[in-house]
Amino acid sequence: MDFQKLCTFNTFKRWWSHYGYGENLQDVIEKEFKRTKGITYLDHAATTLYPESLVRDYFQDISMNVYGNPHSHHPSSRLTHDTVERVRYRILQHFNTTPEEYSVIFTSGCTAALKLVAESFPWSPQSENEPGSLFCYFTDSHTSVVGMRGLTSAQGAVALPVSPQEVENRAKDEAQGEDVICQTAHLFCYPAQSNFSGRKYPLSHVRGIQTKRLYPACDHQGHWFVLLDAASHVSCSPLNLQECPADFIPVSFYKMFGFPTGLGALIVRNNAAGILKKTYFGGGTAAAYLSGEDYYVPAANISDRFEDGTVSFLDIIAVNHGFEALDRITGGMHNIQQHTFGLARYTYMLLSSVCHGNGRPVAQIYAEGQFESLSTQGAILNFNLKDSHGQIIGYSQVDRMASLYNIHVRTGCFCNTGACQSFLGISNEQIKRNLQAGHVCGDSLDLVEGQPTGSVRVSFGYMSTFEDCQKFLNFVSECFVEKPVTVDQVRLEKLKAATAASYGVDEDIPIRITNGEISRGGAYTLTNIYIYPIKSCGAFEVQDWPVGPLGLRYDRSWMVVNGNGVCLSQKRERRLCLIRPEVHLPSNKLLLQASGMDTILVPLENNTQTHTNYRVCQSKVCGDRVETVDCGDEAASWLSDFLGQPCRLIRQSPDFTRDMKKKPIGAATTTSLSLVNEAQYLMINRASVELIQKLMSSRQDDSEGDQLLDTQNVISRFRANLVIAGGEPFEEDNWPHLIIGNTRFVVAGQCGRCQMIGVDQETGGRTKEPLMSLSAYRNGKVTFGVYLTNQLPEGSTETGILSAGSLIQTQSLK
Repeated sequence: MDFQKLCTFNTFKRWWSHYGYGENLQDVIEKEFKRTKGITYLDHAATTLYPESLVRDYFQDISMNVYGNPHSHHPSSRLTHDTVERVRYRILQHFNTTPEEYSVIFTSGCTAALKLVAESFPWSPQSENEPGSLFCYFTDSHTSVVGMRGLTSAQGAVALPVSPQEVENRAKDEAQGEDVICQTAHLFCYPAQSNFSGRKYPLSHVRGIQTKRLYPACDHQGHWFVLLDAASHVSCSPLNLQECPADFIPVSFYKMFGFPTGLGALIVRNNAAGILKKTYFGGGTAAAYLSGEDYYVPAANISDRFEDGTVSFLDIIAVNHGFEALDRITGGMHNIQQHTFGLARYTYMLLSSVCHGNGRPVAQIYAEGQFESLSTQGAILNFNLKDSHGQIIGYSQVDRMASLYNIHVRTGCFCNTGACQSFLGISNEQIKRNLQAGHVCGDSLDLVEGQPTGSVRVSFGYMSTFEDCQKFLNFVSECFVEKPVTVDQVRLEKLKAATAASYGVDEDIPIRITNGEISRGGAYTLTNIYIYPIKSCGAFEVQDWPVGPLGLRYDRSWMVVNGNGVCLSQKRERRLCLIRPEVHLPSNKLLLQASGMDTILVPLENNTQTHTNYRVCQSKVCGDRVETVDCGDEAASWLSDFLGQPCRLIRQSPDFTRDMKKKPIGAATTTSLSLVNEAQYLMINRASVELIQKLMSSRQDDSEGDQLLDTQNVISRFRANLVIAGGEPFEEDNWPHLIIGNTRFVVAGQCGRCQMIGVDQETGGRTKEPLMSLSAYRNGKVTFGVYLTNQLPEGSTETGILSAGSLIQTQSLK
């Protein structure tokens, strides 16, 4: 096939369907990245680009609020302190963990986080009775990891570089168990993703080292800790610390958001934090100390103990806006991973297949595999170009030509000498000879005696487009390919076949559904998550949301009561659906908003001791007595004005427990409820919705003038928490349990329906459908959707994060 025909968007879409984030990507670029017009930016592994809305919202934030030094105690300082703490929680939430398991220590970047571990780890030299500490690291590691040995060696630890192949090749069949005799501490460091080639190393190595099954832990006594260098990985891929509980995880935020620079974090597992010992102590890190005596007691809080001086709090506040922008534009890391991998894979397939007119390949690709799977390969492509005689073209020449085309790439060894040596076949002696020949890291001396000293790297970010790939490939074709341009069709077909085999039915791919568009069928997938903060009011859709003992956090935590304290629902007041509450976790606020009304803020947590007007009161939900707390006059006035009757907003008292009436079969413990009617969750299946839609269409009476309801309208009427895709209509009725992500649910029965599903959740109007079609289909049994409850271990209070796009495991009773 002609090379130019392969460089088309139609070809790309045939090879990879996961492109963009629902909204037209070019519209996103025009709105958020218009400064990149005319630039093809392909150096996202070095730093990604920030969206304009991030800095605009950040500037508005710091322009409207006074943020004081968090070490003081006046109001502006408390605002800073609270905001910083919310950002810490947001970071942990992003990596699917909690403050009970991990702590966030802010640093100036990933390098500073690595240095902190090197300085604080309890290295011990070898003695007569105990072996010395080992500092082990992958040879495919960033300079900042290898550089830790400068500190570790000075304290008697032995540096042990390990090739990626050795880890499993020299592993034991079984875990060795905890060593109770030898307590020498060892540290194993490896990257989740190589910054050189984009290769993703197994996250299972974390447990493999900790349990001493993998090499070198299996051959050395002592206690093994794992540092997972996540800086490259987290820029385009999700990281779940529930699945890989590394002890230390350094990150840099500019690689994720583009802004702020100069800020990173060391995420520390709380169980491992106690081994880190500091010598220097700065402001804010001491519980007590004396200036006239060698007396110092460190702060109890892990973060406080290691953050010397005042943290860069304005930069930390910017991180919050980074998360907001990332989620708003893309919908989450699973989307980003699929989008960026698709671009990298397409570029790899063409670049590795294009040939000179004489049939010789144009590129030497440096990769372990063939971009078969996003679980083993990131959005990085490393290569050197070759002339028609098979000789390497120096990377500096490629870089200079790319600059003329305004294409921004990275060249050299990328601060990863080990990977560079491995892929380019450069020996230790050659590295030393190259230095004598005048080559140093970061210079433009690309060939020594005809052999390359480095390579070219292109890398993609969440705002990268197909046009970026197209311009890059056309640049290579125009500048470095001897005409006519040819394509190795045999290789290309093999690559296409390998990927089709991987992704035609690959259920390991995290599927993300955006704006109701389903990418592919097959496995059951959680497509949407909705919470209803205020009972009977509008839905608030979320992508990733914490799950607790009452269900989705803040779902039906509030309700509206009339002047007599009676709960209002859409049966009595349909206009409730026009109230659109949103939960804003970073600010700890509930937003009350509706058309024609000013938005007001209500605290997520009421402090009854501080606010005496927040009175405790009694109410009823589905016949159950509930103890509630009034949310104050501002909210009451707002609701009364909108609904045209005296109303108040109340929330369930945090000290009150309401148990589910009927314990589901298989539930291990008593199930506690919020202000929901029957159970913690309501789940519906898109297949069931679509069947009811077809019935409505066949029953539609034109004389009634009813408009056919679209899928989203019908979904909204059923007011479910969880919407799934896959399988047959009403198949969910026969499930005893299911697992979504890491959370297990028990099916607690079917949901009986009433006239409330006739309320249009967008307008407040009422129709006979879908109740009539549902009743006809089910022979008068008006049920739709199933109730679910958490299946929590005894005493557990948090089950983690539920994410849209997660695959679902279940089985049918049939």
